[in-house]
Amino acid sequence: MKLSWSQNEVFWTVLQITCFLTLLGLYLLVFRDIFRSHDIGGAAKMIWVVFVLFLPLLGVLLYLITRGGKMTQHNIDVAVAEAAAVKQHHRSTGGTSTIDELERLEGLKGRGVITDAEFDSQKALLLA
Repeated sequence: MKLSWSQNEVFWTVLQITCFLTLLGLYLLVFRDIFRSHDIGGAAKMIWVVFVLFLPLLGVLLYLITRGGKMTQHNIDVAVAEAAAVKQHHRSTGGTSTIDELERLEGLKGRGVITDAEFDSQKALLLA
């Protein structure tokens, strides 16, 4: 068993590990996008999966070329849907409703704590 490594061996080992982790990340991103895509059917998904599994580098490269632009839109769509779900959850489980918040804002406006402009901006945020 070798107890010491030369700088050259360390460099190439680190480079190989880095390349492996990068490719693994790319494969995971491509597979996630394949299964999240609602704009392609089941047969097309199966073809992409087989292509990426049996010709990994070529399959990933072709997938990124042909559908790479849509990957960003898929991520945006998922983020918007998750944000809406979180917002709905907070509304449904929160201690106050929108009506309660509007009444509180009216009270603050009536006491002169906030101006009409502040009231209108806060009201717009609540109703958005």
